[in-house]
This record gives sequence, C-alpha cells and structure tokens, in this order.
Amino acid sequence: MDASDLLRSSLLHLSDSSLVRTTIEKAPVSRAVVQRYVPGTDVAHAVSAAAELRATNRQVTIDYLGEDTLDAGQAAHTVDTYVGLLRALKAKDLSQFGAAEVSVKLSAVGQALPQDGEKIALDNARIICEAARDADTTVTLDMEDHTTTDSTLSILAELRKDFPDTGAVLQSYLHRTEGDCRDLATAGSRVRLCKGAYKEPASVAYQDAEDVDLSYVRCLKVLMAGDGYPMVASHDPRLIDIARALASRHGREPDSYEFQMLYGIRPDEQTRIADRGHQMRVYVPFGEEWYGYLMRRMAERPANLQFFLRSLVSKG
Repeated sequence: MDASDLLRSSLLHLSDSSLVRTTIEKAPVSRAVVQRYVPGTDVAHAVSAAAELRATNRQVTIDYLGEDTLDAGQAAHTVDTYVGLLRALKAKDLSQFGAAEVSVKLSAVGQALPQDGEKIALDNARIICEAARDADTTVTLDMEDHTTTDSTLSILAELRKDFPDTGAVLQSYLHRTEGDCRDLATAGSRVRLCKGAYKEPASVAYQDAEDVDLSYVRCLKVLMAGDGYPMVASHDPRLIDIARALASRHGREPDSYEFQMLYGIRPDEQTRIADRGHQMRVYVPFGEEWYGYLMRRMAERPANLQFFLRSLVSKG
C-alpha cells in the first residue's frame, strides 16, 4: 500500500469518527469551503445549482444528503424532500428528458430500518420514481457499502418492472462488480460506474488504487460492449480517454453514454467535455448532512485535502 492508499484509508476511517466529525462541524470553516462541493442545504440551493449547470450544457443528478437512517420519520422526510425537489425542477423546466435527475441512497429512505427495511425502502423509492416520471426524468439508485449491494440490486430489479429507466451504480473496487456489469449491460439499462468511496475489507474489495483502476477498465469494457447506457463516473483523465476509445471501438454515438463528475471537481474539464458534444452530468449533493460526503470526496482525491485544510485555518 503506497502513501496515497494509506491516506485514503485514513480519511475513510475519519468519515466514521463522531469525534472528528463534531470537531470539524464546529470549526469556524468558511461557508465557501463546503460550498465548493455542496451548493447549499435546501431545495432552492439545489435547483439554483442545477440551473447554473444547465446553462453551460451540463446535465445534473441531485442527491439529498443523508444515509443509514434508523428513523422512519426521517426516511419519510427524505422522500418528501425528493418529491418537492422534483416538482421544483419541473416548474423551472430543468428536468425534461432527464436533463436533471435525482440520485437516491436507499439507506436514507428506510433500507437500514430494523423491521421491514427493504420493503419500506422499495415503497419509498417507488414514490420518488413516480414523482420523477411526472417530471419527465429518472432516478438512479446510489450504491453504498458492500453489505447493502444485494439488497440494492434486488430493489432495483423490482423498480425496473414499473420504472425501467431506473439507474444503477456499480463500484469497481468490489471484486464482484465485473460480474454485476455483465448482468446489467442490457438494453435500456442505465449503469453508473464509479470506483467506490467506502472503507471495505480486502475480502470483498481491492485495496490498491492500481487494482481498482484495472477493475474499472475491465468493467468499462463490459458496459461499452453491452446494450445498455454506460455512465462513466470518473475524474481521471486516463480513464476518460479509455472510455472514449472503447465507445469509439464499439461504434457508440455520443448520446449512447455519458460522463459524470462531482460538483466542484474539475469544473473546467466538465465544460470542455460538454462543449465537445459529449453527455456530461454533474453529481450535485445538498443538505445538512455534508460531513460524510465531504470526507469521502477527500479520500477519493486526496489532493482535495490541501484545499480543505488550508480553508479550515483561514478567517471567515
């Protein structure tokens, strides 16, 4: 394990530390620090960010932050927030043809509840999918830690019976993912491929960055050769170039796949990709529960840590 892998592992550990979380959340951090990655706390902030991105020909997927809820009331609140968000996107003419969609973590809508969690999550996800359909857009189910993968894919299969354009997320750091890509590389299937951002044991996940990248390329080959709609979620120029080459090899048109990046990371490159005629979608999170998300972003790209730490000690 090299220094970068060690730093990533440390940051993922800190994402679960309540003491560090409390310290950072109470620090006099300038709002501009968090706003680089999270445009705000409410629906209005998310819609405003979506409008700005659409003005530069970028598409959007929006995530209401929060996960692992053990409170049914909180899960219901999350559902209501998504429904309100989708209505607001529709009212602003932002969601047509999937230009602005939503990403949903099933643990935020009940999957982790001790009794009937999977059923509750499925029912709640159906409500969000109905609202998305009314707004002429789609839902993508975010993937979380490996213990939820089978449950998430099971819920995905149920949702796709009524909402066949529901998207899936697969994580290349899991050993199983190449096989999951084969299962999901079918006509009409939307699959976002990312590297993965949770701390996972070696028994289920690759630990070295190079191994994760190699798995990513193997998975890309499966998705690009398949009949589905690959969504290439990466900021790595090498992987983006490989994705373009594979798309060309398989005769894919620019509208038959897309690139995805996170809000606040490589925004100039996002615009360049969109300006070249490619589909470019930006993952936009919003809400009060930003800490875990921010720490995982630091772990994915440790160069982000320098910006964050510098801001922590600055005034304002």
